[in-house]
Amino acid sequence: MDQKKLHKLVESIASKHFSSERELLISVINQIIENEDIKVTGGRIWKLDTDKKSYKILYQTGNFEKLNPGFELKVKDYPMFSLIARERTILGDETNEVLLEKGIFKYSASGVGSKIKINDNRYFEYLLALNSDKIDNKLGLNLSIIATALTSQIKQRRYSASASHLKADIDKARQLQKSILPEHEYNFGDYEIYGVTDPAEIVSGDFFDYIEAGKEGERLGIVIGDAASKGVGAAAEAMYISGALRMAIGFEIKITPLMRRMNNLVNKIFEDDKFASLFYGELLSHKSGLFLYANAGHNPPIYYKAEPDETELLDTTGPLLGPVPNAQYYIESINFQKNDILLLFSDGIIETANTEFNQYGDEKLINKLKEVSSLSPKDIVLAILEDVVKYSKNGRYTDDKTLVVIKKIY
Repeated sequence: MDQKKLHKLVESIASKHFSSERELLISVINQIIENEDIKVTGGRIWKLDTDKKSYKILYQTGNFEKLNPGFELKVKDYPMFSLIARERTILGDETNEVLLEKGIFKYSASGVGSKIKINDNRYFEYLLALNSDKIDNKLGLNLSIIATALTSQIKQRRYSASASHLKADIDKARQLQKSILPEHEYNFGDYEIYGVTDPAEIVSGDFFDYIEAGKEGERLGIVIGDAASKGVGAAAEAMYISGALRMAIGFEIKITPLMRRMNNLVNKIFEDDKFASLFYGELLSHKSGLFLYANAGHNPPIYYKAEPDETELLDTTGPLLGPVPNAQYYIESINFQKNDILLLFSDGIIETANTEFNQYGDEKLINKLKEVSSLSPKDIVLAILEDVVKYSKNGRYTDDKTLVVIKKIY
């Protein structure tokens, strides 16, 4: 399952009303197991007992022999518990004799909730362990996304009772964000570019930017990103990432190490429930039309080739920024020809829904892009945004919407 779709699934499940965090966690793990696309066969939830300095089994389900209620693991006997606090998710071979007797030979575990200090180490409040026929890096990545989404929902539950928005501070945040976002229109060599962000709230977790690179400005960096969640927190994360990216590009860092550094920065600086998707590409000033890019878990941009009137998606080349430290990224490329278009967008475009909860979707977006492909980048953006707004009129779901169009004119 796509990383962002997986996060949205968990977010959708966990956003319902639950009487307790335990009920929330159990509901999520049960529905994850029922989802055939995720290929998980069972799981366990552990809860940290600070008084006994141990993790106790809270819930277990699946086709395997169950542990006795109240079974616990002392944190001092498991160095990997503190490792999870640093790495979020780890995969390994089981060493506990009781667990081995139950047929649990390998484990995949991820931290959920806040971190609590015991002696000189920090430990997550909950551990989520999943069973699968194949315990590999893909399962580890999925587990990280699930744990990140759960942590976010748990924290939102805790904050909702006391959270209040101060209008003056929000207005200041809005003005600051507007001052950082670039001008909508930008011309570079043979290309015309137009971008816009339509926030769901006063401020947005979406961001885009145009960044000149190289000694003579022979390259132009185009970036679009989406910080998890909404509101002021997401906007602050978006502004931080955008600023850090500008600084990094100023040091002439190549795309692959740039993405690795951005990932580790988000992982280190922000809380465990925070992450962001990011697409970064570079246009070159010479006539070749070469465009190099990396996609960290962002919605695949749509590349429209005027001849022969076809589209392709620029898929991800690495995971979302944040959940997985030291993740690897690679670059891909396309070659623009005259009148070719690249459409970058955030998930608020395709996930906007009508009154019947049907999403706008990729197919409708591609068809609309083809329909208006002869227009200027500005008119393309405005036509798509108008179509999306009309489609979702009176719909209940809303999210930040960002569109950036790059068109090769000559």
